[in-house]
Amino acid sequence: MSNTEARPAEMRCGSPAEGSLPDTAARVEILTPRDVPLGGPRAMTVRRTLPQRTRSLIGAWCFADHYGPDDVARSGGMDVAPHPHTGLQTVSWLFSGEIEHRDSLGSHALVRPGELNLMTGGHGIAHSEVSTPRTTVLHGVQLWVALPGEHRHTERDFQHHVPEPVRLDGAVLRVFLGSLAGAVSPVRTFTPLLGAEIVLEPQATLTLRVDPGFEHGVLVDQGDVRAAGTLLRPAELGYVPDGGDTLTLTNDSDGTARLVLLGGPPFGEEIVMWWNFICRSHEEVVQAREDWMKGDRFGEVQGYDGDPLPAPELPHVPLKPRGRVR
Repeated sequence: MSNTEARPAEMRCGSPAEGSLPDTAARVEILTPRDVPLGGPRAMTVRRTLPQRTRSLIGAWCFADHYGPDDVARSGGMDVAPHPHTGLQTVSWLFSGEIEHRDSLGSHALVRPGELNLMTGGHGIAHSEVSTPRTTVLHGVQLWVALPGEHRHTERDFQHHVPEPVRLDGAVLRVFLGSLAGAVSPVRTFTPLLGAEIVLEPQATLTLRVDPGFEHGVLVDQGDVRAAGTLLRPAELGYVPDGGDTLTLTNDSDGTARLVLLGGPPFGEEIVMWWNFICRSHEEVVQAREDWMKGDRFGEVQGYDGDPLPAPELPHVPLKPRGRVR
């Protein structure tokens, strides 16, 4: 998914380690979303919880858009023209609907509920995303992972994986990245990561053993969920610092609750995010934009009916750097 803001902010983002606390004393920070239109005459809107002023990274996770459930007949669905990415991996995960993915690697795939599509931008890739004609309700998340410095110019790549559901007392998990509750994803990442969908039965409580070196994010899709004792409402993202070896999740709702659990060790590098680029300096951003407008570096997306997205205008001066709260 593209960041379609006309004036995207340039952000210098850092992720120094914080003090460790056990689960029972974890300081859960609640990140509330902001609405961002994807563009077009009917402008499908997404709810963005990362990045924001108070926190720019959770592990290497640096971008989180949550959308739907949207009636495609009213919203127009998703139609994101070819656009570039550098220095990151995109993670597409759906709850309902279907999206057609095309990229400059030559990949042509469908994103379906419960199936992971992961694309590696590295030095540069372009792709398009369009909801299919048979989609009536579109609902899911689009996530980005920052690549560490030694791998940020890696070759473009595309991976698809269908995780097996893990059934626990009162819950069902689908682990699409990393490992949790005995399930291990084979999908390659460049830093240790955790990504999982968790569905909780009404009033159920689930205590998970987690890596104490990971910080975690709990993105609630539906229901009211307590993470380490802190109540999170739908569309909110709860940040749980590293240090605890368990994480307790409770569904406070009388209906089914669903969340996406993200995790990873604190990202020890500063990054500059602007539009769809993750770089290390303003000069790199300028070069990436120029390369996209020239049409050389990112390749061509075949099969999309329309023109690529033009890059927004760069700010006249670099904006004030934004980093993680220490």
